[in-house]
Amino acid sequence: MARLHVVALDARLPAWAEAACAEYAKRMPKGYEVSRLSLKENKVKSVTKGMRIVALDERGKDLTTAQFAELLKKETAFVIGGADGLDPEVKAGAFMLLRLSSLTLPHALAQVVLLEQIYRAATLLTGHPYHRA
Repeated sequence: MARLHVVALDARLPAWAEAACAEYAKRMPKGYEVSRLSLKENKVKSVTKGMRIVALDERGKDLTTAQFAELLKKETAFVIGGADGLDPEVKAGAFMLLRLSSLTLPHALAQVVLLEQIYRAATLLTGHPYHRA
């Protein structure tokens, strides 16, 4: 089973975003499990210890869906920063910096986009028709 974690810092989601994130997490194909955590910045390292960290950052790599799907093959924590981004120490210790978009996204929308992309990548890996290349 692939365990995936979405770690959002100082994030309170509006009801619409919470509902969308929960829906995508619930839809995950068999063999994939997504947990969602909201933390303070100083807790990231203790919660993600031993996990591969993918830090979301505007200067990160752009990936295709197929490339992104490869990240789901190992336990991974996707970490979304607060209003001021992520602490440089968190980014320095990350396996990868990932950019969701060249556009600036509001925090709530970034979480929805990330959860949808995790769902899409998992369906791609399981042969489900949701993803159309």
